[in-house]
Amino acid sequence: MNMFETLEKDIGYAFKDKSLLKLAMTHPSYGGEAHVNNQRLEFLGDAVLQLCTSVRLYREFPDLQEGKLSRKRAMCVQEGALEVAARKLNLGKHLLMGKGEELSGGRERASILADAFEALLGAMFLDGAIKDANRVIETFVPIADEPRVHDYKTQYQELCQQVTGETPVYRITGEEGPAHDRTFFAEAVLSGRVTGRGCGNSKKHAEQQAAKDALEKQGL
Repeated sequence: MNMFETLEKDIGYAFKDKSLLKLAMTHPSYGGEAHVNNQRLEFLGDAVLQLCTSVRLYREFPDLQEGKLSRKRAMCVQEGALEVAARKLNLGKHLLMGKGEELSGGRERASILADAFEALLGAMFLDGAIKDANRVIETFVPIADEPRVHDYKTQYQELCQQVTGETPVYRITGEEGPAHDRTFFAEAVLSGRVTGRGCGNSKKHAEQQAAKDALEKQGL
């Protein structure tokens, strides 16, 4: 029996080339050669997601100009939205990954789930199923009305300029973890003084968390 038969039923598509689906579900921590994992499919799937979402928004919102369409697309394709889609499809249980990654909670990690969803779309595209990939996107990635990620950096910058007339700066103070799953540490600095600290799976996310920390210390 196809080991991914349940997943195929969930997405409503049976792969002609089953190896593509297996590759899409292969995390970099899984054994074998380093390049035999879903990272290249993730790269391709990101492009599929961007294109399908752009066409969808273009058709559904004929009155919106480029800037607002771009912001809506950004909300749809961000990690949080893709994580939700991956959880609806139970991608975590289908992933092939190393024991260490699994024991550390890899099957539930947002970044891994989001990457797997993009890899799945890339695999469907290569299997000749762009229409089915688009259907999966429309089914599992709803168009959000409100931003899912708050821009703490902008909020903190506006506060600092109002109160002190200065602009905060950010610095990355460290990073740790394997190359495919790094954690970055950042500080928000105002007038030479550290006002907030944060960490995240990207430098931008770490800086946002540092700004959030600085705002919370101000009671905001």
